[in-house]
Amino acid sequence: MQKKLLCYTIAGIVFTSILGTLAHFIYEWSNENFLVGLFTPVSESTWEHMKLLFFPMLLYGVFICARLAREYPCLTYAYPLGILVGTFAIPALFYTYSGILGTTYTPIDILIFYISVVLAFSIVYVGTLRCQQKGSFVQKSPFFFWLLVFVLAISFMIFTIHPPSLGIFQVG
Repeated sequence: MQKKLLCYTIAGIVFTSILGTLAHFIYEWSNENFLVGLFTPVSESTWEHMKLLFFPMLLYGVFICARLAREYPCLTYAYPLGILVGTFAIPALFYTYSGILGTTYTPIDILIFYISVVLAFSIVYVGTLRCQQKGSFVQKSPFFFWLLVFVLAISFMIFTIHPPSLGIFQVG
């Protein structure tokens, strides 16, 4: 039974990594289509690059939760938690390393994306397997975590259109 979840988890890592990598270029390829820009980066800001993990993982989440939630009820809790942790790992890792080194390096920036994807899906996998206690908060309340994912999705769209003048929203 764990083997099935592991296979879907590995597939999710591959799917999110490929689609997230492609998403970096899709806005430009679409001739800067407004709707495409709501879901893909429109600039080189850290905030916009968080979309590289968020939306592909969310898309895969709809698929995996529809396929496996009955067998793995804790998946509906662990998956949005993985999305949130993975998405926010991107700025946490980026600002940590760039603050220590005083500069940024593109290969490290790219590596941060892939590390965040693996971290996100590791949380999904481990969280799904470990949250088996009947009546636990997480099993009763996946709604809270999905609500946070929804709020973040709306925030991506709003702040793409009207980015605040904070560092995370600024380019370079």
